[in-house]
Amino acid sequence: MISRVFFACLFLGLVTAGSSLSCRWMDHKFKQHNEETLNLLDTMANNSTNITEVEVTVAFPNHLYHQVSKSSAEDKLAFTVQILEEVAALFEEDHSAASWEDSTVRNFLNIVNKQAEELHSCIGSHSHKKKTTKLHMYFKRLSHHILKEMGHSAEAWEVIRKEAKAHLMRAEQLASSLHTAN
Repeated sequence: MISRVFFACLFLGLVTAGSSLSCRWMDHKFKQHNEETLNLLDTMANNSTNITEVEVTVAFPNHLYHQVSKSSAEDKLAFTVQILEEVAALFEEDHSAASWEDSTVRNFLNIVNKQAEELHSCIGSHSHKKKTTKLHMYFKRLSHHILKEMGHSAEAWEVIRKEAKAHLMRAEQLASSLHTAN
């Protein structure tokens, strides 16, 4: 009888440990790494030469964040992973016109990719969520309408840096909502 109770508790503990809501990395490291990425983005801004302000022609997808805020924990995690992957993809583009240190950009990309990888492992292998098409299209518009049409200029990169910072701050809010739900 006692061994059955023990095995039942052990099984329940293993199942709970593998659930998407029980992600130690997210609970302990996500906020720390996100703060590092935000600091690196601020460092990039401090290293920028005098650039003129550019009007952002791509509207921030607040409605997508609002929708996902009402979704399941796994959907929130999948959305956050997609944000990180999309931000990383933008910063992989030619940023030579920006006056940023290559080491700062590399550190930023390493941390963002690490966050995406670790959060993706929190979702679990049983969940292969489709990417949010509207979010992907938003980032494609940033790439095309801001970076490509402006020739990957320093001004264009300043817009992208600010947009990336806004997304990383919103991603932290999503992750925090999961942490407080536990």
